[in-house]
Amino acid sequence: MKSKLINITGAAAATLLLAAGQAAAADLSAGQAAYEKFACASCHGADAKTSVMPSYPILAGQHADYLLAALRSYQRGASGSTNVNARNNAVMTAMVQQLSDTDMRNIAAWLAQLPSELAIRR
Repeated sequence: MKSKLINITGAAAATLLLAAGQAAAADLSAGQAAYEKFACASCHGADAKTSVMPSYPILAGQHADYLLAALRSYQRGASGSTNVNARNNAVMTAMVQQLSDTDMRNIAAWLAQLPSELAIRR
């Protein structure tokens, strides 16, 4: 009986983890649409690597987790957080206030898969 309970519990946990992973999976087409909708290209370029100013970062090819962390840091900065991981930039803090966490995950995933000199693909 104990063995069956462990197997059922393990199967339920695996199912929940799989469902959570799928729910957190990014939607690349939604990422591209959000990049366009929120006018990211106006500063970072339509290809996300031809910025309008040299000081603006190239986003194409960056790691998705880095991009997501940066966007979340700008949101913390917009909230007035004094957290060490808060970024303050007048333009970016205004832009990220419009983004949901799903938007940020999708944008980060879409940007990460774009071709760029920043990433070496195998």
